[in-house]
Amino acid sequence: MKIGILQAGHTPAELLSSHGDYDGMFCRLLDGHGFSFAAYDVENMVFPGSIRDADGWVVTGSKHGAYEDHAFIPALERFIREAHAGDVPLVGVCFGHQIAAQALGGRVVKHIGGWSLGRQIYETAGGGRLALNAWHQDQVVDLPEGAVCLAGSASCPNAILAYGNRVLTVQPHPEYGSDLIADFVALRQGTGTYPDDRMEAAKEDRHSAVDNVRLGAVIARFFLTRHADVDA
Repeated sequence: MKIGILQAGHTPAELLSSHGDYDGMFCRLLDGHGFSFAAYDVENMVFPGSIRDADGWVVTGSKHGAYEDHAFIPALERFIREAHAGDVPLVGVCFGHQIAAQALGGRVVKHIGGWSLGRQIYETAGGGRLALNAWHQDQVVDLPEGAVCLAGSASCPNAILAYGNRVLTVQPHPEYGSDLIADFVALRQGTGTYPDDRMEAAKEDRHSAVDNVRLGAVIARFFLTRHADVDA
């Protein structure tokens, strides 16, 4: 099965040599399930020729907001709507989670509660718990018709969404290892953009376990079986 990775952003230049770019992170996250991969730099308007160029799609994170005025955003929204209408499975992560919701009729805003940084705990619809790394301020606040929330938290109620068997999206980052979070903090702490207390908490929690492998298996299972269930 071929998975196309739609790169809506890139790893900061200072961290590329140590962590690689977002496409490589998703290749590692989904390794071992028999997938092949192709990456497209959609942030710079490099799009596939067709939704059929891959058997499934991943939309990555980005430094941009889904509601911002960038040429690639309307084009990416069209692609998402075409994939959804064409029954080609799509997974969105962070910005990908937000742009999928916006493209399909939901609403994304800059969250009044501010940034979610580092390890966060999410409660699943089935009563379970997930620990995942986050790095975002924007959130999906109004769900598109037909979207179902699979997991959330007090600070991020709509953290994982399923749209039938066609789209699965995740606000936190199962592709982000705790070492990357530590380097993000080191790179950005003191810039004035992020609250000091939340940056300190992200630094303190960097050694705590996260459920990246579990979420990777959930995403792989969704592509292979079209079944979206974070409690399985």
